[in-house]
Amino acid sequence: MTTRHEASEDASTASSLASWAGVGSLSLGIFAFIIAEFLPASLLPEISEGLNVSTGAAGQAVSATAFAAAASALFLSAVLPHADRRRVMMGLTLLAVVSNLLVATAPSLTTLMLARLLLGAALGGFWAMATAVAAQLVHEHHLGRALTVISSGVALGTVVAVPLGTWLGEIWGWRGTFILGAGIAGIALAAQAMTLPHVTPPAAGGLRALAGVLRSGMILAGLLGIALIFSGHFSGFTFIRPAVDTIAGLDPASFAGLLIIFGITNFLGTLLAGPLADRSLHAGLFLFPATLAVGMCVLYTIGGHGAALVLAIALWGFGFGGVPTTVLTWGAHTEPTRIEQVSGVIVSVCNLAIATGAAVGGVIVDRQSTTTPLIAGATAVITGGLLLASLRRSSN
Repeated sequence: MTTRHEASEDASTASSLASWAGVGSLSLGIFAFIIAEFLPASLLPEISEGLNVSTGAAGQAVSATAFAAAASALFLSAVLPHADRRRVMMGLTLLAVVSNLLVATAPSLTTLMLARLLLGAALGGFWAMATAVAAQLVHEHHLGRALTVISSGVALGTVVAVPLGTWLGEIWGWRGTFILGAGIAGIALAAQAMTLPHVTPPAAGGLRALAGVLRSGMILAGLLGIALIFSGHFSGFTFIRPAVDTIAGLDPASFAGLLIIFGITNFLGTLLAGPLADRSLHAGLFLFPATLAVGMCVLYTIGGHGAALVLAIALWGFGFGGVPTTVLTWGAHTEPTRIEQVSGVIVSVCNLAIATGAAVGGVIVDRQSTTTPLIAGATAVITGGLLLASLRRSSN
């Protein structure tokens, strides 16, 4: 006969499993968003030909998404302060489905750009709110692990999007590939409908809560550190192909193998980040940027040797893999009553830093060399890591 205590334990276990299933559905949603965000990078020639525009014009689809994501991440929680977060997350995922379908049927560049702006608005809001929703689904001491599950969707999406788009673009064409993107988002939407409970919005909401976050000297210092890390990473990573060509002269197949190594180690870094953030957040805040910077420096200095090249890429991938989880966990612990707002600000800064880092890296490549962004980026990354680590006493 089942005792009351056993029944209570069973109910608690079932509730915990349901909560983690909800976190998994958020990860699947992020995966769908990242796939959609980066698909154009592998399909630009086909898109430009299909819409009869230049490759450069088609490439603005990626930039438009990033800037819209930055704005949405910053303001969505203020625009929807009282809405059930379950409905908000599902609505944003539905917008990803709609955006992909609009791209797949776009008759012109204008329609495509509008669809990509829609995707960016949904992506920024979803990623920003995912942290706050996860915080209500799991115990506070497991938040880092929950964000690892969510960030794994980012890692997998980043690794899969470009090769998947390239391969399927040859088979189905670019329009068919975006239909697949809509299907992935549809699966994520169904998973959220089955697993996400109703989530009450935080009491502290609206523009006043956002302003309170932005008045915090601790947060502003941390945002500067985060901006340095992301811009430093992307100033180098955006131009990793010409840098590796200069340093090691690899053929395309060998370079693709390097990217696979980067993707695998990036995922491993993501997996480690959550448990480390839960146990020693300040260590993770410095460890991952430091590892990233060391990888960039090894590539710059001795990357021409085969083993050193592999080591450099592995360290780089592992280091960056742990960054999103640790910085979002830092934000949640620093502003526990305004998690949506601080997460939104962090996601917004990350997107702006991505665009800025790529732009600065391009200027450095044109004026200096293809390898200079590596050392410049490493300097920015380690500076950002040191700044974040110096805030550890107040943030923990």
